[in-house]
Amino acid sequence: MVALLGSGDELLRLVEAEVDADVHVRGNEIAVTGQPADNAFAVRVFDELIALLGTGQQLRPDSVRRVIGMLRSGGSERPADVLSLDIISRRGRTIRPKTLNQKRYVDAIDAHTIVFGIGPAGTGKTYLAMAKAVQALQTKQVNRIILTRPAVEAGERLGYLPGTLSEKIDPYLRPLYDALHDMVDPESIPRLMQAGTIEVAPLAYMRGRAQPYRSEVLTPEGFVPIGTLRVGDLVIGSDGTPTPVLGVYPQGVKQVYRVATQDGAWTLACGEHLWTVATPEDKRRGKTRTLETQEMVGKLRRGAIRRYELPLVQPVHFEPTDVPLDPYALGLLLGDGCLTTTTTPAFSTADPELAVALEHALDGISVERRSGYDYVLRHRDGGRGGLRIANPVTVVLRQLDLAGTTSATKFVPENYLRNSVTVRTAVLQGLLDSDGGPVTQTGRTCRIQYTTTSPGLKDDVTFLVRSLGGVVYTRLRESAGRPPGRANGRPVEYREDAYILDIRLPADIQPFRLTRKRRAYELAGGGRPMRFIDSIEPIGEMDTLCIQVGAQDSLYVTDDFLVTHNTLNDAFVILDEAQNTTAEQMKMFLTRLGFGSKIVVTGDVTQVDLPGGAQSGLKIVREILDGIDDVHFANLTSSDVVRHRLVGDIVDAYERWDNAKQQQNRPASGPPVRANRPRRQGS
Repeated sequence: MVALLGSGDELLRLVEAEVDADVHVRGNEIAVTGQPADNAFAVRVFDELIALLGTGQQLRPDSVRRVIGMLRSGGSERPADVLSLDIISRRGRTIRPKTLNQKRYVDAIDAHTIVFGIGPAGTGKTYLAMAKAVQALQTKQVNRIILTRPAVEAGERLGYLPGTLSEKIDPYLRPLYDALHDMVDPESIPRLMQAGTIEVAPLAYMRGRAQPYRSEVLTPEGFVPIGTLRVGDLVIGSDGTPTPVLGVYPQGVKQVYRVATQDGAWTLACGEHLWTVATPEDKRRGKTRTLETQEMVGKLRRGAIRRYELPLVQPVHFEPTDVPLDPYALGLLLGDGCLTTTTTPAFSTADPELAVALEHALDGISVERRSGYDYVLRHRDGGRGGLRIANPVTVVLRQLDLAGTTSATKFVPENYLRNSVTVRTAVLQGLLDSDGGPVTQTGRTCRIQYTTTSPGLKDDVTFLVRSLGGVVYTRLRESAGRPPGRANGRPVEYREDAYILDIRLPADIQPFRLTRKRRAYELAGGGRPMRFIDSIEPIGEMDTLCIQVGAQDSLYVTDDFLVTHNTLNDAFVILDEAQNTTAEQMKMFLTRLGFGSKIVVTGDVTQVDLPGGAQSGLKIVREILDGIDDVHFANLTSSDVVRHRLVGDIVDAYERWDNAKQQQNRPASGPPVRANRPRRQGS
């Protein structure tokens, strides 16, 4: 009874002042006298207060007023259920919604991916959103919390404020820091922020996930500079299929890093650029994580083990096109064929199986043994009727600009490189059957090795392997200083440097058709291609931009078939003071939504501080997103203010003043005034 009635009967007097019935207390009994409806209301008030006490809460005057206000509003929710909804607890303090609208706001965050909390100061918009973010992190619904705020209050420009960048930014982010310290152990916050689990940054830095304009992105037409992309263009996603570009955002000059992998691939990205990676612990749990470039600096190794593994692109699906020569036959000829075209095309192999396969792949061609390992490709109808008919292989080689190429100048034509998975696989099989092979080691999986003296062919084989989801390690064997080889018992000096490629391919890509090589490869198993970040080095400042793609995982393919992205996955993102965003900034922020993430946007549309009369993005976003599923707008009012009770009165007073000003500024109603027309002069 003491807890119910309050110290010195403070709460009892409050209830008596708010209900239209007489309340009498005798010992542990409460008697209510008055009209039936008034009595029923008073009983409901005490029932709800007793129910709140039963949840372990301590009654205060503000909670009593809220119970009475909720009962008067006639809603279906019980005040005891609303005020006893626990979000998180820390050191004996529990954070709960304190009004009906606040509970509906919290429920909306659970039920929707994007929630806008709009209302005056003191209604708990940011504080409750922060509590839900911490709850989601603690229950492992998300991997990180992103807190952001536009730094434009009071019309100040960061560049003209005194102090370092952190000193300039911190005052704008202080409310977020304060709320965070209420909910998370302060000693753990620096560790969580250093690990990237919690990120606090001004809005301008939210879109700072960028690459230099010259960095290349893979499209269905091949690699193009990222600076040439426009909204609506197609790029290749991590699944190897095209995905549209949804946004292109210039980022200005930023510090850029060279991110390289252990297989020699590399690209350029800013410090805030995002990477989906898997640590050894992540792989054991079947999970991945998203980290910024700068978060991985200095942490790339754990002893001799590389820490961060990147996902590999799945076989890329370029548009299929017709080719003039069977792709497997082309691979064989590039490997062991004579392409001078000054004589009948020839082919050399110690495997008669390859000669038979080449003949089957070439219509109208007979592959005939000339001597030893040498074969000639004769046109079956070449001399019919006394007419000399050009060899079709020679004709095609000239069409493909391969005529006259040597072992050091051969290449794979472009229309074979950017073709279907089937065509690219067949070309690679022909090259590996002729100039490559399996390399087996006891107790280890089988790798594939390919050797060529042509720099162009080296690059083209690397392209083929990476486009099929594999990795390539390249090393150079210089001709100078090498012991000579032997031919027919005579020493032969090496004339060209040799490129040796060690290859790993995905399990569903068969590298060989030649029986003996295929059996050796399948017997040992091909292993799994893997790509790890090997080094991250600063290279200076560059002009940068970022793109947003439509793929579900937000990933796209950049230089050397590296898979990267700049959208936040598995994150709880809060944008505070959103009334100070422009329409463009609001669009940029919302399109950062990643897979498995939530966004909460909070703001007060009556307190816009944008300079120059710019339109608030928060004011217009409702009409833009109206009717879109999984987007919710929660409106809080002065009755939801949970600060000093005067704050609610002040909010109401300002609202009345604004309404009165609007009424005064409206033109008086009346019949329309017709303007005098100038008389037309006669002719």
